[in-house]
This record gives sequence, structure tokens and C-alpha cells, in this order.
Amino acid sequence: MPLARSAAQGFFPLDEELALLPGRFTPSLQEALVRLGTRMPFAAAVQDLKFFAHVTTTAATLRRHTETVGAAYVALQTEAVERLERTAPPAPEGPVRQLVSVDGATVPLLHGEWAEVKTVAIGDIQPPVLEHGEAVVHTTDLSYFSRLAEAESFNRLATVETHRRGTERAGTVCAVSDGAEWIQGFIDLHRHDAVRILDFYHAAGYVSQVGQAVLGDGTAEFQTWLTTTLHVLKQASPDQVLNTLHEMQAELEGGSASAETLDRVRIALQYLEKRRPQLEYARFQAAGYPIGSGSVESGNKLVIEARLKGAGMHWARDHVNPLVALRNLLCSERWEQDWPQLAARRRAEHWQARQQRQRARHRARPTVTASEASAPPIPVAPVKPQRSAHAKSKQPYRPPPNHPWRHLTIGRARFKPYRSEREPKL
Repeated sequence: MPLARSAAQGFFPLDEELALLPGRFTPSLQEALVRLGTRMPFAAAVQDLKFFAHVTTTAATLRRHTETVGAAYVALQTEAVERLERTAPPAPEGPVRQLVSVDGATVPLLHGEWAEVKTVAIGDIQPPVLEHGEAVVHTTDLSYFSRLAEAESFNRLATVETHRRGTERAGTVCAVSDGAEWIQGFIDLHRHDAVRILDFYHAAGYVSQVGQAVLGDGTAEFQTWLTTTLHVLKQASPDQVLNTLHEMQAELEGGSASAETLDRVRIALQYLEKRRPQLEYARFQAAGYPIGSGSVESGNKLVIEARLKGAGMHWARDHVNPLVALRNLLCSERWEQDWPQLAARRRAEHWQARQQRQRARHRARPTVTASEASAPPIPVAPVKPQRSAHAKSKQPYRPPPNHPWRHLTIGRARFKPYRSEREPKL
């Protein structure tokens, strides 16, 4: 007779019906636990979980749950990018005017190391409104994508967010940034025809460097000159400002300025001249475009620094992306939308891990052929224990003559007449 198949482990039917997650916490409690770990330091999240849900756990457990779910979200987004590259589906319709702003923020890692987390902020540009006598452009419906990665890898992975927001098919895309070279590569990949705008405050910083070198830092003359020059830069042609800066550079070169001062002025001028088309602030404002990268800079503070740059925090490199991915989800206000997909991913990963363990145990067992399974069992003769040569044979126990048992009225004693020791012998 063949051997019966061993029973396999699986989910109880109600597990899937109730959408249970692996672990001892209920699905709603696991979601609350991960959301708290995403929002605040793990130790503080443990205290809030105990206060609001009356559930006690440890910071290590909360960290593990948060990072596991975050890693699942990173995997989901990476798979989505690979699917987009493989199938090339048409992008959804984008807004009439869209902002795409890219920047980086450093986070502390273990062993005193620092690394840059790159972030892209995408939003819808609204019509200008008048505030304090000046036209101001606001951006709404902001969403974020962040990764600790090299520029080439980040540019590719961000496709999952630019595709979702319809960047490819948006009417006009304004790419406002600090002008870094790797950011230009990002724009070339996702929307090469975007209107590229150098963040006005970065341009103002380079103009200020030249003025400080000539007029002195903090002097009244410098403050007056800077205010006038920045107004011209913002409202008139940038060529006028660049000509002024060149004249100041020539004045320094003909004087007694140090080589360090001359290098600083030369670098500032080269930076601005290389980005001359991105300095048309009067034209950008007339078209209703934003000229500041405050959306992504505030995103760096909101998404990255508010959670990963707390006092005494140092992160393992592998733990950064899971957390920043969840921060993107939370700060983009898509938690309720994407959490069911995350929970399904966690259940699938848990089930796959269990199946892998079962297969590993099955491979480790010795294999039994069909002939061996159907063969009758081989009789085995019982083995009698060997007695030692010095062991004494066990004799039946006999009580001594004066044992009380011999005087009881049982056995042979009950047939003998009872005689008291006080009676005289005849």
C-alpha cells in the first residue's frame, strides 16, 4: 500500500475572508502600528499605541513591522516601473499646467556617514493670485517620490510617479530647480520640452556672492545694491544684471582682490551664464509660471527631514528607502487608497515564505521509492537484554520469622488455632 500524502499547511478560509495579516495583531491594528511608525519616532509611536489602542508592544517590533511594509511598498513600485518599461502603456491625461521640481536632502547614516535622498514633487499649477500687491502662483495636489539612490537609478524609478500624474501628457510642465546637472538629466528623461526655470532664490544667492566680494558683506551699500539688482533680475532682462556682474568682476581683477575672492566671483558668474535661458523671470511670471522651488524644498523638510533627521537618529542604509516610501504615501495623502494593495502584498509574501520553508523541509527528507513503500515490513526479532555474568539471580522475597505478616490470619496462619502467649502450656 502506498504511503499517504502528508498534510500541507495553508490559510484557514476565514483568514482571507477577514484579510488577516501575518503576526499577532489584527489588520486594523497593524495598519495603525505602521502608520504611527511612519509618522513619528518608534519609541513615541509605542507610547501613542498604548494610549489610544491600549496595546503594548516594543519599539523593535514596531520598527520591524514598519520597515517590512515599507520594503513591500518599494518592491511594488519597482515592479510597476518594470511593467511600464515592458508594456509601455499610454500615460493618463495630465493637467493643463504641471510643476515638476526635484531636489535632494541629506540624512544621517550609521558610522557617521551622510547620504542624499532625492525627491521629486509634482503638483498642479493654479492661476496667479494677488497677494500684498504681487502676483503669486500656488501649486496644489502635491505628491512626492523619494529614494536613496544614484541619479540614474532615481530618474528611472521615479517613472512610477510621473506616469501616475500624467507628466508625459500634461499641457505645460514647469521644471523649477536649483539647476544641478543631475536634475537636468531627470527633466530630459521625463519631459525634455519642459520650461526649465532656475529657482529665483538660488539665482539671488549667486548674485549676492558677487556683490559681497565688491561692496562688503552686510554693508548698507551692499544691501541697497542687492535689492535694486534683484528687482531688475525679477522684472527686467537678465542680461542687464549679468553685464553689471561682469563689470564688478573686471573691477576686482584690476584691484587688490585675493585669488579666493576672484574664484568665488568667477564661479558665480559662470553658473548664471550657463543657465541664462532659465533666468527669464519677467517672461515666466507673465505666463503664470512659478519661479521658486519651494514645493520640493518644503517637501524635503516635510517628507524626509521631519522623520529621518531627529535628534540622535542614525539609519542603516537599507532601512532608508522603506521608510521614505511610506513617508511619500503618507504625505501625498494616498494612504487609504494604497493600503489595501500593501496588505495584499504582505499576505502574499508571507504565504510564499511558508511555501518555500515547506519545500525546503520536503527536500531534506529521505526519498522513498514506490517498491520500498509497497514492500512488506521486515520482521525484527526481539532482542533480550544480556545478563551480566556477575549479576545474582533474583530470589523470591521471604519475610523473616518474626515478621508481623506471619501472625496475621491470612494464608496458612488462618488454619492454625490462635493461642495467646499468656495461656500456660499444657
